[in-house]
Amino acid sequence: MKIAVIGTGYVGLVSGTCFAETGNDVICVDINQEKVKSMQEGIIPIYEPGLETLFHRNIQKKRLTFTTNLKEAVDKSSIIFLALPTPSGEDGSADLSYILGVADELGKMIQEYKVIVDKSTVPVGTADKVREAIQKNATCDFDVVSNPEFLREGVAVEDFLKPDRVVIGADSDKAFKIMSQLYEPFVRQGNPIIQMNLKSAEMTKYAANAFLATKISFMNEIANLCELTGADADMVRKGIGTDNRIGNRFLFPGIGYGGSCFPKDVKALSKTAKEKTYDFKILEAVMQVNERQRELFLLKILNRIPDVKGITIAIWGLSFKPNTDDIREAPALFLIDALLKLGATLNVYDPEAMPNVRKVYGEQVHFASTEYDALKGASFLVIVTEWSEFRNPDFDILKKELAQKLIFDARNVFSLQEMKTQGFEYISIGRENIN
Repeated sequence: MKIAVIGTGYVGLVSGTCFAETGNDVICVDINQEKVKSMQEGIIPIYEPGLETLFHRNIQKKRLTFTTNLKEAVDKSSIIFLALPTPSGEDGSADLSYILGVADELGKMIQEYKVIVDKSTVPVGTADKVREAIQKNATCDFDVVSNPEFLREGVAVEDFLKPDRVVIGADSDKAFKIMSQLYEPFVRQGNPIIQMNLKSAEMTKYAANAFLATKISFMNEIANLCELTGADADMVRKGIGTDNRIGNRFLFPGIGYGGSCFPKDVKALSKTAKEKTYDFKILEAVMQVNERQRELFLLKILNRIPDVKGITIAIWGLSFKPNTDDIREAPALFLIDALLKLGATLNVYDPEAMPNVRKVYGEQVHFASTEYDALKGASFLVIVTEWSEFRNPDFDILKKELAQKLIFDARNVFSLQEMKTQGFEYISIGRENIN
């Protein structure tokens, strides 16, 4: 099939590359000339495990190309994916200006039947707005489809190539058949392609992310209560996670969710509820708990070290989760802002996210070359992201470099027994403090 993917952000680039991997001809479009030039030269703009190999292979096979010329991509394609940003406004509403702006242009360009696919996460009713924007200028038939993505950063390639399900919102049997044919190679093991109407598909994406965010906030509330009662959140997590009605994913207590999806999507769904004058109490609580969880972890540090002015602190982990360089809504940024404001000096390290963090903070923090380099001159260590390489460090180096044998762990990376054996003071989430 001939495919255009408009927007080469995280979703657009993963989608375009994976579609090319199954033999389709894919043209990725972006208005950023420098970015397009870099991709044409084989430079991948994001970190995602497994993506770079597919990216280079499909460029070499000439199945994956990049351009700034929207009309060229539209003319050569029968399916056009809109993978454009929908940033949150101050009131939580999704900004649809990028999508509707492109939709307006598409109406002027299409000369024959096309399937226009909303791949971006958009509020219910967006497909109708896209159709209206295209229809104003279109002189041929077209269909608008909602095809939400369910990619987890860090395992997005696997999620795309082997999806649990594919959701296709379509009012046209013709469009649904075309989309089913496109996705057939990805569901050969029998996972479903689910057809529904446009509004239900749009709601499905928000409902999924809001439910997962709810699991995270619920477990963080349980962890906070565990600390007050003497229960252990890790044991409770295992106890409820083995119940197949609940499942064991998204039950790890920590410093709260971040990233490009959960914060934005929960706010957008809440905004939709308010527009319909519905009091979505659970969703409001989910957001409040998530914000408070970051503040509570900061308080753990300040209760132990009331004055951090002039103190050097080592921070391991900056991305919002491991196996990505994404720092959007990352809890680490909240801590950095707060600790800098209080006068602390910060040595930070992350395997992938430091270039993105440097764009935000410049020289306000010291970017270490390794996790151990971050310990030099530091009073204590704070772990914010659970990268695998942090799980089995050389504790002798930690003891040597840190002025205090003190670790604050926002992700429960280490076992309590290990910390007792190593002789560290250890403060984590939902478990007893090791003194």
